[in-house]
Amino acid sequence: MGIELSTLGRHVLIEFYGCPSEVIENNSMIERFMNEAAEYSGATIVESVFHHFNPYGVSGAVIIEESHLTIHTWPEYGFASVDVYTCGDSVNPWKAADYLSEKLHATKTESFEIPRGMADKIRQFAEQEIDQIKVKIELEGVK
Repeated sequence: MGIELSTLGRHVLIEFYGCPSEVIENNSMIERFMNEAAEYSGATIVESVFHHFNPYGVSGAVIIEESHLTIHTWPEYGFASVDVYTCGDSVNPWKAADYLSEKLHATKTESFEIPRGMADKIRQFAEQEIDQIKVKIELEGVK
């Protein structure tokens, strides 16, 4: 017996290890890769903002109609941390994760998915009665 999760969104957290510092230190390259990952996953980009820190490191966000992708890099450790948060069922956040793993040349990737906006809890804690919540029917791979 499994449980069916009805959620408004999917939040994938990804840790990339062993990334070449010259890749994850390059602000314009990181912004390009993040925008390409958003497009590859099926998202619609609204805007992107990226910042290079002194002496090193990049942080940025790609705002998409379906939510966002964010990154922070530590070139001195060969590490990058990425969040891909999507709403609805038109975007596959795992495609963005796979794309970035390849582009960042990570030697190891760890990731997990958190369901966001669980319909039952929204109903439980709402101030008014909610008959229908438009949700993604089922999280891929979760039963």
